[in-house]
Amino acid sequence: MDIRFIDRAGVRSHRADELPELLTRDDGFVWVDIPDGDDPVVRDILTHVFGCHPLAVRDCVERNRVPRVRLYPEHAFLILHGPERGRAGHVHYIELDQFIAPRYLVTVHGPVNPAVEPAIAQRETRAVLARIEADRIHPATPYALSYAIVSALTRHLEAFVEDLTRDVWALEQRVTGGHMGDPQEFLEELFSARHGLLTARTMAAQAHVAYSRILSLGRMVPGDDQASLADLADQFDRITSLADGQLRYLQGVIDFYRARAETKMTIAAERLAVIAVVTLPITALSSVYGMNIIVNESTHVPQLILVLATMVVMSAALLAWAKRQGWW
Repeated sequence: MDIRFIDRAGVRSHRADELPELLTRDDGFVWVDIPDGDDPVVRDILTHVFGCHPLAVRDCVERNRVPRVRLYPEHAFLILHGPERGRAGHVHYIELDQFIAPRYLVTVHGPVNPAVEPAIAQRETRAVLARIEADRIHPATPYALSYAIVSALTRHLEAFVEDLTRDVWALEQRVTGGHMGDPQEFLEELFSARHGLLTARTMAAQAHVAYSRILSLGRMVPGDDQASLADLADQFDRITSLADGQLRYLQGVIDFYRARAETKMTIAAERLAVIAVVTLPITALSSVYGMNIIVNESTHVPQLILVLATMVVMSAALLAWAKRQGWW
């Protein structure tokens, strides 16, 4: 657990036992960054020092599958998600929980899949801390700090969509060029890209709803910070539109691939039908003469030659007719 106090002079680290005193100061605000909420000490601090609601504390310990926002008398509780690519096209949900009040911001990084590096969960908070320490940004309120952190999350979400867009374009070029490779692997790539875009779209759309709800209720948010929240809602809405556009584009690629595959199957079926028709005379004559013309020392050679020639002529005539009809 990292405890910092942010004021006009910058950011400084403090001990946990200094929290009660820090919360009484009005010359800045407290930022507590918690890597893992599943710690009795952390839960005790959230409950007794910050006065967080027990349901909100429980949500910090458990994995939450959807973003949500809860407004309490003293603070707002917000759950967001960011994406992280895993193996075989899987997308991990990286959870970020926030308690926002006039004098503090508590960021809690929800439980992380063991397959994900723990440092990835703190990617946005560490990036913002580096910018503050480098004197590049000066958040004056907890909502301003939250805006900087969530903006970093939206940038990562947008970059995630951009990476998937690059994959979609490559898939489209392979379809139009006819170089799909192994069909099963190609389909897995198609639906992996679709899964990623749907995940990003869902994260952004639900986050947009959460910020829209905070703005609609309008409680506890200072007037100067409402514009920042509106901008975050707009950022998530824009990412939703980007993901929607790429999903439609990818669906076009999938439809083109299906149409091309169906066309190939139709052509193959037509050719197989022509082959069946061309070989039909051979089958018919073989059925009639098969028992009468036996290739051995007593074979009637002229009759055998006549039957074979008849088979060739009939098959050639049918093949020529199929070509004139455009079936071959």
